[in-house]
Amino acid sequence: MKTFLRAGALALAFSAASAPAALAQAAPPVADTLFKATTLNLSAYGETRVAPDMATIALGVMTEGKTAAEAMQANAARMATVMASLRKAGIADKDIQTSNLNLNPQYRYQENQPPLLVGYQASNNVTITVHDLKRLGAAVDASVGAGANQVNGVAFGLDDPTAAENAAREAAVKALAAKADLYARATGHRISRLVSLSEGGGYSAPPPMPMERFAMPALAKDAGTPISGGELKVRIDVSGLYELTR
Repeated sequence: MKTFLRAGALALAFSAASAPAALAQAAPPVADTLFKATTLNLSAYGETRVAPDMATIALGVMTEGKTAAEAMQANAARMATVMASLRKAGIADKDIQTSNLNLNPQYRYQENQPPLLVGYQASNNVTITVHDLKRLGAAVDASVGAGANQVNGVAFGLDDPTAAENAAREAAVKALAAKADLYARATGHRISRLVSLSEGGGYSAPPPMPMERFAMPALAKDAGTPISGGELKVRIDVSGLYELTR
């Protein structure tokens, strides 16, 4: 009986001695369990306005013929004249791109009768890029005078938006820092550090819009169709994670 008690006591002592080591191995690091940072997750944006320095405009030719070949031949001849007029207006070949080419049958519909094929309609659209906005109105006039019968829209843009984007970035970061400082003071904290910063948004060329939206005072007496570029808005969105301290 005494021997058993000694063995039990030794076993208990051994377990008691080894338990702290086992617990120490299983416990997570103190920093992981005790550190709980107070953080602030915010977003802000910055904008800059800049005058455009280029534009894209969609022009087209639509023709009709009794046969598909007749419609396409008439379209090709008229589009060739339009292309020549654009080049004469100072538009380089690299800035003229075919954007759409269609050939569609035309039907006459009568009640209780099957559709009657009456001819074909061909359309050819090009998107031109104008790097000198003073030439834009003249280019439109020249193309219409040469036979273009579709002007689908115009969009203004920037050849290089880097400077405008960087100005918007600086404005966005300043707005974000000001907002973070306000929240920190309002909650009795101070900014310890910026943990992360991410960006969204940026410049993207707008899609062509109807010409009527840009029918404003002429840029010059010889500019042709009056078109004004106005201003572009470049926006950058940022999000930041801040750590706060008392």
